[in-house]
Amino acid sequence: MAITLPLLFLGILGLIFGAALGALSRTSYAHADANIKKIILALPNVDCGACGYATCADFARAVAEGKAEATGCIPGGAKSAHEIADILGIAITPLDPVMAVVHCKGGDKEAAHRCVYDGIKDCHAAILAGNGHKTCADSCLGLESCVTACPFDAIHVSGNGVAVVDPDACTGCGLCVRACPRSVIDLIPRVHKIYLSCVNHDRGTRVKKYCAVGCTACTLCVKATPSGAITMGNNLPVLDYSLGENFVVAAHTCPSNCFVDLVKFRPKVNIDANCTGCGDCVPSCPTDAIAGEKGRRHVVNKEKCIGCGLCLNTCPVHAIAMWGGLGYVEDSRRRVMRV
Repeated sequence: MAITLPLLFLGILGLIFGAALGALSRTSYAHADANIKKIILALPNVDCGACGYATCADFARAVAEGKAEATGCIPGGAKSAHEIADILGIAITPLDPVMAVVHCKGGDKEAAHRCVYDGIKDCHAAILAGNGHKTCADSCLGLESCVTACPFDAIHVSGNGVAVVDPDACTGCGLCVRACPRSVIDLIPRVHKIYLSCVNHDRGTRVKKYCAVGCTACTLCVKATPSGAITMGNNLPVLDYSLGENFVVAAHTCPSNCFVDLVKFRPKVNIDANCTGCGDCVPSCPTDAIAGEKGRRHVVNKEKCIGCGLCLNTCPVHAIAMWGGLGYVEDSRRRVMRV
């Protein structure tokens, strides 16, 4: 009898705790299901797979169950991440927006062909058939493997036979990066507008024999960037975007025109009437666009100014400022001004 009572008591406690845990489990599952539905609504629902899951619903379930990060939806960006964080009641740090860029602009006009490819319109197939039809072993083949992989219609092959990304449509999902067999496509921070458009590792005149816009490893861009944001690696400039460099001077300096600047109309420098004519700005200009007599207001040659901004911090009286570049687009009805 002395043993029976404690066993009976423990059995009753077990039943009570078991029932409580069962009820809590059902409540948790119901709460998780509700969160999943809310998270799905916060996603773009394109099922692109950039998050590592086959569908947005699978990703939503993983997030609700704590198996995936709330910031994992790249196409959804900060908007989706914040909405998911609010649903889960957590704090997050959204990832910096990125965009895809093509590190090659050696199209049919600029790059030599070593053969004619007549086969399946796929970069992987062309490589298997004979390592591609262009002489450059690192070039974009322009056979649309990346176009097929992009669910956002953000990349296409130009009439010149090279892939081009539409920055406005690109979500930075990275699917085109994985689809390119030659690693020609990469992701860079969206705030930066200049990138190197070459991945060839040859150098000098050898490059020029098969590509008019190929990098020759001349290192002029490195010398033009005293901040150290460009270094050389395997005969190619390596751009470090974390140092805050705008790379305008490097792009302007490149004799092979290897850089791409997504900003079509860069602002120009202007010197106002507060200028004392000290001349401190003159040596900072890489294009000799600033001139003037000592003690008198200096002027800027707008044709030479490339909008690099190096002179801004040299003026002791802050008489230099950037004036927004204006561009005009002609159409049949009116002249449209863009700022």
